Amino acid sequence: MEYTDLNEKITILSGAAKYDASCATSGSSGFSDSKGKKLGAAVPAGVCHSWTEDGRCVSLLKVLFSNSCKYDCAYCVNRRSADIKRASFTVKELADLTCEFYRRNYIEGLFLSSGIFSDPDIVMEKLIDTARTLRTESGFGGYIHLKIIPGTGENMIRQAGLWADRLSVNIELPTEKSLNCLAPDKSGKTILGAMNDFSGLSAEFEEERRKTKFLPQGKSRTDFFAPAGQSTQLIVGATKENDRQIVNLTSSLYKKFSLKRVYYSAFIHPGGFLKKNSREFNADPRLPEIISPPLVREHRLYQADWLLRFYHFNAEEILDEDEPFLDAHIDPKTAWALKNLDFFPVEINRADYETLLRIPGIGAKTARRILETRRSRKLNMENLRRMGAVLKRARYFVTAGGSFIERPDDPLRIRRLLSGTDGAGKQLPLFEF
Repeated sequence: MEYTDLNEKITILSGAAKYDASCATSGSSGFSDSKGKKLGAAVPAGVCHSWTEDGRCVSLLKVLFSNSCKYDCAYCVNRRSADIKRASFTVKELADLTCEFYRRNYIEGLFLSSGIFSDPDIVMEKLIDTARTLRTESGFGGYIHLKIIPGTGENMIRQAGLWADRLSVNIELPTEKSLNCLAPDKSGKTILGAMNDFSGLSAEFEEERRKTKFLPQGKSRTDFFAPAGQSTQLIVGATKENDRQIVNLTSSLYKKFSLKRVYYSAFIHPGGFLKKNSREFNADPRLPEIISPPLVREHRLYQADWLLRFYHFNAEEILDEDEPFLDAHIDPKTAWALKNLDFFPVEINRADYETLLRIPGIGAKTARRILETRRSRKLNMENLRRMGAVLKRARYFVTAGGSFIERPDDPLRIRRLLSGTDGAGKQLPLFEF
C-alpha cells in the first residue's frame, strides 16, 4: 500500500533517506536563471545538516523520490522484502515542497535519491525531471545533489549533470564478493561504470569550457555540468573486509574517477539493534551479529581519508598486511608516526611543507602558517601553539630551534600517554594516564 497524504509521504521518505551520508554541498556557487535571479537565500521532517569544506553548516531537504524498491539488499531498510510503509512523490509535489521549504529558510538545497522501483532509466528520469522542474519552472537557485541510479545510460547522467550541482553513485560495499552476498541484484561493474561515465563527461565538459572561455560576449558557451563533482558512499562493518582493503579502494577511486569525497557509513542493522540474546537479533544470517554501529571505525576511516586527500599519504603508508585495521585508540597519523620514529623529531624552522604535514597535531592550515611566519622570525613552541598546533600530540615529534618538549624515545610510552591504553590496546585506569 502506498500513502497519498503529503505529510505522510514527507515522514516516510525522509526517514527512508536518513542512512545516506553522502550529502556534502561544497564546490558550487549556485544556479541563476536567464535574468540572473535566484529564489531564496544562500526544522521540519527531512531537513538534515551538512558541512562545506570551509566549515559552514548548511541545511538540505534529504528525501527519497520513492522508497519502493525491486531489489532485496540485506542491509537496506527499503529492501523489497521489508514490511514497511511505502510512498512516492510526484515531480510536482517534490518541486513545490522544496521551494516552500526554501522560501521559509528551512533549507539551502535538495538531496534526492530513490529506491529502484522500475528500470534504472525510468527512475533516473524522475530525479532529472524534478531537478529540471526546479531550475526551469520554479526558478530554484539552491544546491541540488542527485543520486545516479546504477545501470542508467550515459545520456541520463549527462542530463542530470546539467541540472544538479553534484552527482553520486553509491559503491555500497567494498568488494564484488560482498555485493553478491548481500545485494545480489547489484553489480560492482555497473556501479563503477556509472562513475566512469560521469568522470568522462566531466572531463569532456571541462575541455569544452576551456575552449569557449574567451569567446566574444554574446557567443554561446558550454552548458554547466555538476561543478561540485561526484561522491560515493560505502557501508562499513556489514561484511568482513578489513580497513586496509577499504583504504586501498578509496585511494583507487580518488585516482581513477577524481571523486570529491568518499563517505563511510557505519553499518546499522535494518531491524534495529536488539539484545544479543533475542531470537530476532539477526533475522538475516548474511548480516553480522553486532550490538551497535562501528562508529569508532567509521571515524578512523574518515581520518585516514583526510590523510589521502589533504596530507599526501599513500594508502600503503597508512596500513599494511601485518596490521590491516586502523588503531581504535589513536588517529592514523599518530599511528604512522609511532611506527616511523626515525623520521622525527622535525625542526619546525627548517622543515618543508610536505614534512610538516607528517607531524601529528599539525594540520594543513597550521603548516601553511608556519611557512609564512618563519619568513620573518624564528619560531618557538609557544608560536606553534598559537598557530593552531595540538601540542598534546606534536610535542613528541618536533623541535623548535633545537629545543624539545619531549623526546620521541619510546613509542609504547607515547602511545600510552596519547591514548590511555597499554601497548596492546587495553584501556588503562584513569590514575595510570
